[in-house]
Amino acid sequence: MRWLCKICSFVTSRKTELLKHYRLRHGHSQSLPCLYTNCLCSFKTWSALKSHLSRQHATDQSVRPGEVLSFKCEICNSCSFSTEKNYFEHLGIHLKKHETLVCVFEKCNFSTNVYGTFASHRSRKHNPHSLEDFRTGILQKYVDQANTQDDVVVHEEENSCECLEDESEELENVMVQKIGHHLLKLESIFNVSNKCINEVVEELQFISCSVSSPVIRDIVNSCLKKHDCVVDDSVISDLVKEVCESNPISSALKADGHLATPYKRREFFKKTFSLIEPVEYILDAKDGRTFQYVPILQSRGIFRRKLSSPPKLLYSQTTCGSQYESFRDGTHFKENECLSTDELTVSLLLYVDDFEVCNPLGTSRKKHKITAVYWVLADVPSQFRSTLTSIYLAILCKAADVKRYGYGAVLEPLLKDLVKLEEEGLFIPVLGKSIKGTVFGVAADNLGAHSIGGFVESFSGSHICRFYLGKHSDFQEKEVRTGAFQPRTKQEHSIHVQTALENPNLPHCFGVKKQCALTEKLKYFHVLSGYPPDLLHDLFEGIEPLELALCLNILIKKKYFTVFELNNLIRQFPYKWSDKTNCPQSVPLNLATRRTVGGNAHENWCLLHLLPFIIGTNIPVGEPSWQVLMDLKDIVELVVSPLHTEETIWYLDAKISEHRRRFLEVFPQEKLIPKHHFLEHYPQLIKAFGPLVALWTMRFEAKHSFFKRVVRQTNNFRNILQSLAVKHQLMLAYHLYSTDVVKPALSVTKLSTVALEVLKEDIQEAVQRKFPDETCVHLANTVSSYGTDYLVGMILAHGSTGGLPDFVELLLMIIVHGKLAFVVKCQNAWYNEHLRGFELDSTGNVQVLEQQELSDIYPLAAYTVGQNRMVTLKRHIFLPY
Repeated sequence: MRWLCKICSFVTSRKTELLKHYRLRHGHSQSLPCLYTNCLCSFKTWSALKSHLSRQHATDQSVRPGEVLSFKCEICNSCSFSTEKNYFEHLGIHLKKHETLVCVFEKCNFSTNVYGTFASHRSRKHNPHSLEDFRTGILQKYVDQANTQDDVVVHEEENSCECLEDESEELENVMVQKIGHHLLKLESIFNVSNKCINEVVEELQFISCSVSSPVIRDIVNSCLKKHDCVVDDSVISDLVKEVCESNPISSALKADGHLATPYKRREFFKKTFSLIEPVEYILDAKDGRTFQYVPILQSRGIFRRKLSSPPKLLYSQTTCGSQYESFRDGTHFKENECLSTDELTVSLLLYVDDFEVCNPLGTSRKKHKITAVYWVLADVPSQFRSTLTSIYLAILCKAADVKRYGYGAVLEPLLKDLVKLEEEGLFIPVLGKSIKGTVFGVAADNLGAHSIGGFVESFSGSHICRFYLGKHSDFQEKEVRTGAFQPRTKQEHSIHVQTALENPNLPHCFGVKKQCALTEKLKYFHVLSGYPPDLLHDLFEGIEPLELALCLNILIKKKYFTVFELNNLIRQFPYKWSDKTNCPQSVPLNLATRRTVGGNAHENWCLLHLLPFIIGTNIPVGEPSWQVLMDLKDIVELVVSPLHTEETIWYLDAKISEHRRRFLEVFPQEKLIPKHHFLEHYPQLIKAFGPLVALWTMRFEAKHSFFKRVVRQTNNFRNILQSLAVKHQLMLAYHLYSTDVVKPALSVTKLSTVALEVLKEDIQEAVQRKFPDETCVHLANTVSSYGTDYLVGMILAHGSTGGLPDFVELLLMIIVHGKLAFVVKCQNAWYNEHLRGFELDSTGNVQVLEQQELSDIYPLAAYTVGQNRMVTLKRHIFLPY
C-alpha cells in the first residue's frame, strides 16, 4: 500500500517520503490536509500538522483506510473514543475519582484506583504497544463505507516511478524556491532589513561551504571505512568540494547566485513569485514631489486566479428579480453599458482614504499623512475577498501633494490603465480571450468621496449632499421620503460643473466645485452613480456614538443607573466569541459634553447590539430615549443585512422615518447632523447599489494597519512612499505564492471518527433520519467554513414562526462526504420587544441540518438576562415566504 498526496498526484510507499513531499511542495500553504485518507482535518501551519499526526495518528499504522476505531470503557460502558489518547484521558478521569480500573491490555490482571500507579504500570509494562495488545472487548473496528476510497490504495505493482522521477528532477528548483520564499518572508512579513538579510545569506554560505567541509569529510571517511572501501584522498576532496559548492542552497547563496544580493533577490522574486514592483511618478521634479503607482494591468496573475475561480466564488451574471443580493441587482449596474452585458467583464471597486503612519497627536502630525488608493475585484463576493491580501494597492501619495496638485494629476497613470481596460480589455491566457471592464464604484468616507468627486468638502454649507439637491437648512424640517429633495441628474450635474469652472469667483454651484477625475476620463463611470454611501462612517462612527451618548445621558439623569454602574455592567458582561473580540470600552464620564461614547466602529456596534442585555432590565417599558436607541438598533440590523427585498427596503424606510420623529421629540433642541440626512437616502441607495454592507470601508480601513506596522518596525522615513509600496508588493507576492485564492470551504483542526451506534440515542436517531446509509460519522467541536467559525453552544437561525425566526442550539458538527452538517437542539423562541431579543426554551428535539438549510449562516451567542436565556440579532434575517 502506498501514500497519496491529497493536494497533488504524488504517490509514495513510505510515510516519511510523503511528509518530505508535503514539507517541500506544500509547506507554504495555509491549508494543509492530514496525510491519512479517513481524516478530514486541515491546518494552517506545518507545525500544527506534525502535532496532529503525533497526537491523533501515533498508533494508526495498523488501521486500514476507511477503518474506524472505537475504545470501550468498562467502568461507564462509554464507547465514544476514536483515538487511544482520548481513551486514556477518559480512564484518567475515573482514576482521579479513585475508581478501580483493571488493566486494559491482554494477559494483564493488574488493577488500581490510583492515577499515578496506573500511569507507572502502563509505562513500565506496556510501552511500547500496538492496537493488537488491547484485551478483547476493549477495542472494536468499524468500516466507514462513505470514506473508503479504493483509488487511494495503490499497490506495489502499479508503476509510480514517473512521479518519483519528476519529483527528483524538480527538487533542485523547489529547494531554491523554498529558501527564496523564506528570505522573502523575512523581508516582507517580519520587515527585516536588507543589510541584516545580507549577513544571514553570507553566514549561511560560509557555513554550508567552508565550515561544513571538514565535517562532511569525516562523515565520508567514516562511511567508506564502514564498508571497507579504499578511496584516494584526492577523490574524497573532490567529492566534498562538489557536495559543498554544488548543492542548490549553496549555489543560490554564493556571490554569483540568485539570492546573494538585494538586487538579485528582487529579480528572483519577480521571476518566481510574480512580484509587481511599484513605479515612481514625478509631480514636481524641482521640489522632489513624487508618488508610487502599482500598474493594474500588470496584475494579470490576480485577474487570472480570480476569474478562473469556480463559479460559486463569483457573482452570478443574472439578477434575482425583486431581491437585492449583490451590486449586480442594483439599478446602477444594470444601466452600465460595459458591465451589464452578457459577456464576462471585470468590475473594479476602488477605495480612497488618508491615513497617518505616525502618531496623529504627536509632533509629526500631518507630516507623513498619506493618501492611499486600493482596489478589489467586485465580482468576487465580499465573504471571499474579506482577507486583507485580497485588497490590492494602486497608489500611495502624500496627502499634501494630493491637495496641492489635485486628484487628476495623481490618478493619471491609473486612469490610463483603466481607459485601456475599458477599450481593449486585459488578455487572460487561461480564458483565451481579452476581458473588458471598468470601475463600478469608489468606496470612501464622505470627505474623501466629495474631494475626489468634485463636491464641496465642508459639511456646514448650503448643498452638502452628493446624492440629492437640497439645502442643508431644510434637513431639519423636511424628510427625504416626502419627495422634498430631488435627485441629482447627469444633465444637471454637467451644467453645475460647467458653471463652477466658468466662474472662478463662485465657490460652488449647488455643491459642485469641479469635474470628477474618473468621470472625465472613463467612458462608463459617472460621479452620480459611482460613489456609494459608507455606513461605517455614517452609522458606526457618526450617528451611533452621538445618539448613544445623548440617550445614555438622559437615562443617567433619570437615575436608572449611574455612569459608574453603567461602566461596571459593560466591563462585567460575559461576552462570547466575536463579541469578546469587539467588546465595548467604558463610556467617558463626560459623555454629555463630548457627545460621543468614544469607541471605534466595532466597539460602538457591539455596544448597541448588546445594550438591551446589559442595561435593558433597568429601563422601564416605554422610556422614550430607550425607544430611540432600539429604533436605531433595528435600523443597523437592516442596513448591514447582505440581502434585501422590496419589503425590507420599505420597512427600513419606515423605521428611519420613525426614528427621526422620535429623536426630534426626545431631543427638540438637537440639530440633525448631515449623516442623519444621508441615512434617509439609504432605502433608495440600496436599490441603486445593492446591499450597502458589501461596499462599506470596514475592511479597507484595516488595510492601513499594514503600512503603519511597517513604519513602526523599520523606522524608515527616507522616501517613505517607495519603502511602503515595495514592502506591500513583496508581502503580496509572498501571500499569492503561499495561499489559495479564497478561504477554504471547510477547515477542521480536531476531528473524531466514531461509529454511529456509540452516540447518544437522540443524536443517533437524528443522524440516521438525515443520512440513513451512514454507519460512522466525523465529529468536531470547532469548524471554520469560508472564514466563519462554528463552535458548540452557538445559536443558529433556522425556519420561522409567525414571521419571526426560529433558533437552534449547536450540539455537534459532523462531516459527511466532505460537507458540513450541524447536530442541533431545537429552541422555542418568544420575542421581547423591549429588549429586542428572543427568549429561548429548549424543546429537547434533536435535528441534523445542513449549512444551506439555515436561515442565516452567521452564528449568534445566547446570554442569560434575568431568569431567561436570550439571543439578539446582529443583522436582519431574510425569511422567505
